[in-house]
Amino acid sequence: MPISQMHFGEGLARVGDQLVMLTWHAERAYVFGVGDFSRSGFKSYRGEGWGLCHDGARFVMSDGSSTLAFRETDSFAIVGSVAVTASGRPVAGLNELECVDGAVYANVFGQEFLVRIDPATGKVTAWIDASGLLGADEAAEADVLNGIAFDPETARFYVTGKLW
Repeated sequence: MPISQMHFGEGLARVGDQLVMLTWHAERAYVFGVGDFSRSGFKSYRGEGWGLCHDGARFVMSDGSSTLAFRETDSFAIVGSVAVTASGRPVAGLNELECVDGAVYANVFGQEFLVRIDPATGKVTAWIDASGLLGADEAAEADVLNGIAFDPETARFYVTGKLW
């Protein structure tokens, strides 16, 4: 998907026939067509963009902190937020997100696990250990987990990473 080389693409969410992709520092979410990836516009926001998913009614966005922001689908205006906690403690580093069956899944930057979050309360309802996804040789060269996607047809999650 074409964006300026000055911008770093981050979280991606599908809404109908559109893909919405955050930028890390540019405070823009670019909108692309699903079929041909043609850019059709952008949405503005303040702060960093790390992760994005759509729960069927609104966007859920992360900025690397322990807070999830809820955004209106068309205007991208913030309509709420929730602090994410586990045992009463903040869970910082929320990165890419995936909305599945009423829950928000997130990888936690720099960690080898994902969390399942109840978006109504912000409470972590499950920890998912991803440390065994790579063999020893692959893990020695890998840097961080970074992406998460869900295929509803197969009910399968896909987890990706970065190799800097």
